[in-house]
Amino acid sequence: MLEKEIQNTICEYLSLKMRQGKLMFWRNNTVGMYDPRQQVFRAMPKYALKGVADIIVIKDGFAIFLEVKRKGTKQSPDQIAFEKLVKANSGEYYVVRSLEDVQEVGL
Repeated sequence: MLEKEIQNTICEYLSLKMRQGKLMFWRNNTVGMYDPRQQVFRAMPKYALKGVADIIVIKDGFAIFLEVKRKGTKQSPDQIAFEKLVKANSGEYYVVRSLEDVQEVGL
């Protein structure tokens, strides 16, 4: 299964939970914008963090960060640094590879 397909499955599930009033979430787009005229990716905005998780959930007043990975793939150095930053600030961060992983963390 492609990472995009796993993300879509998770987002469909979280969307249902959000419609039920159980949480809020958004899919974070971390890919830079491509400028076709200059044929380069635009620089990230000031204060943008590299490695931000794919999905951000707010549930019961807590921020939960979900990094979606296919089986056999690993986090980038920027993603590992972001995970450490989240945990150093008492946030929850999970690498998830399936909808079942998301359900196991209580979402």
